[in-house]
Amino acid sequence: MKTILVVDDEPRIAALARDYLEHAGFAVRVASSGEAALDTIRRDRPDLVVLDLGLPGADGLDVTREIRRGSTLPVIMLTARDDELDKLLGLELGADDYITKPFSPRELVARVRAVLRRADAAANPSDEPIRAGDLALDLPRMRAELAGRAIDLTPTEFSLLAALARQPGRIFTRSQLLDAVHGVAFESYERAIDTHIKNLRRKLEPDPRRPVHILTVYGVGYRFADDRS
Repeated sequence: MKTILVVDDEPRIAALARDYLEHAGFAVRVASSGEAALDTIRRDRPDLVVLDLGLPGADGLDVTREIRRGSTLPVIMLTARDDELDKLLGLELGADDYITKPFSPRELVARVRAVLRRADAAANPSDEPIRAGDLALDLPRMRAELAGRAIDLTPTEFSLLAALARQPGRIFTRSQLLDAVHGVAFESYERAIDTHIKNLRRKLEPDPRRPVHILTVYGVGYRFADDRS
């Protein structure tokens, strides 16, 4: 059974999320502050964190930053903030997805399942490695190497890179990449894809400002460089 940590200082919201996630078959832990969340992560090692941005003390961005210092633990941000910059900053720090309050509990469950599917390294143990130029992706182990150098990716970043590298040269729209990453049709900001691409370039490219692996097709989307690029 997968364990989900719900972090929210509003007891009603935390209880609602807990009830729906437990009904869906998950074990659930609840924390009401950033400090308590980090203690629970260290102690219980949950499989995914649903994390409110607007926490007292150490807020959700601080917690995400701390998680990403040494872990690829999946994070879904939960926020009442309308400022898109806050959401994009959370994604840049390594969050995998976000949901804005008020939210549908069923959508929360669906997003949790989608992110966990991406993070489940043993889901397809027979998958062949993906190779594109100097890039090698080991799907069962969710490992990425570029020219023999290990690249540390979040589950969402790995799924996005795998979608691009499976078909070098193919142009993907942002909508197509959202569908490839989530596996279901969510109404998410397509700019979230831009943020994940920015993170990937920072990790993959010699100079992220002049990418040679993940290329922008202006007005359309992105493609992974093929031999003709």
